[in-house]
Amino acid sequence: MAKRVSVDRWIFGVTLVLVFIGLIMIFSASAVMASEKFGSGYYFLLRQLAFAVAGLLALVALMNVDYRKLKNPAIVFSVLGLTTLLLVSVLFLDRSHNTHRWVRLGGFSLQPSELAKPALILFLAYFLETRLKTIGDWRSTLLPAVVPTALFAVLIVAQPDLGTAMMCVAITAAILYIAGMGVKYFGYALIPIVPALYFLIFRTPWRRERMLAFMDPFADPQGRGFHTIQSLIAVGTGGVTGSGLMEGKQKLFYLPEPQTDFIFAVTAEELGLLGSMFIVILFGVFCYRGYRAAVRTNDTFARFLAAGITTMVGVQAFFNISVVLALLPTKGIPLPFISYGGSSLFIMLASVGVLLNITKQTD
Repeated sequence: MAKRVSVDRWIFGVTLVLVFIGLIMIFSASAVMASEKFGSGYYFLLRQLAFAVAGLLALVALMNVDYRKLKNPAIVFSVLGLTTLLLVSVLFLDRSHNTHRWVRLGGFSLQPSELAKPALILFLAYFLETRLKTIGDWRSTLLPAVVPTALFAVLIVAQPDLGTAMMCVAITAAILYIAGMGVKYFGYALIPIVPALYFLIFRTPWRRERMLAFMDPFADPQGRGFHTIQSLIAVGTGGVTGSGLMEGKQKLFYLPEPQTDFIFAVTAEELGLLGSMFIVILFGVFCYRGYRAAVRTNDTFARFLAAGITTMVGVQAFFNISVVLALLPTKGIPLPFISYGGSSLFIMLASVGVLLNITKQTD
């Protein structure tokens, strides 16, 4: 079969539509709050638009750069080292929103934990490509493969950001599974992970409150269950067709950070079930085409890259939407391409550029 001469138009088109929807919904979700806090309803929209333009430029650039050039130890370990340095450095910087998550330089800010996800994907694709025959060897293959993930997870949890740390673990697990790692090793991995999660969730007061709110938000509707209940009200109020763009009420100081973590709740209220399902379908199409590219390529390095990038987008979308629908405890995980956040948007779009270049060279 002949090689493709163009990128996957479905992935490219879906990405553009999701970014466009994100810009619209960010303005709708934040206009009133931005006017109150910053004197301009366009504050968040303009900042996100700037990152969207930069991200799309990065997407186009990487889309036209052979992904094989990333298979260079100097690039792989430089990215891994830089990410580690940033994750360590951020712990010594001033706190923002009671966390150490951002590196700020003037008016620009970077969230190193967002860089950790593609850095791990690149490392695992490079490291595992030549070790498929020894994937069951825990000493020479599995242990070295998971060391960077464990290190990043510890540093990210220290920020604290348990949700993103879990994302890194999920991406690593997906790539290792695709590489052929035996299921028994996932069971072994749970031996240290489960006690750690128990300690991090139930021995940390504010995370324990989140878990209790998840199990029964109506037990304390004005306290720990408030955000979950307001999210469900927004989703339920939207009905089938929604209340109309800009007409939502829950974003008016009821939902926390409506332009970021709970933007899907605003979307459900204003665009209804039809608009929400359209977004879910778009993510479904993205994941289908991404995994399709991973299956169709004959290059092991490309397969791991494509699967990792697709998993990063798909699992993150699943986590965010599940939180909004009260299917998972509250986590600070943005909805890919849609939630406000420059670091997340730029890195996601740049990663999609790599994925598109892979689709350009698959059978």
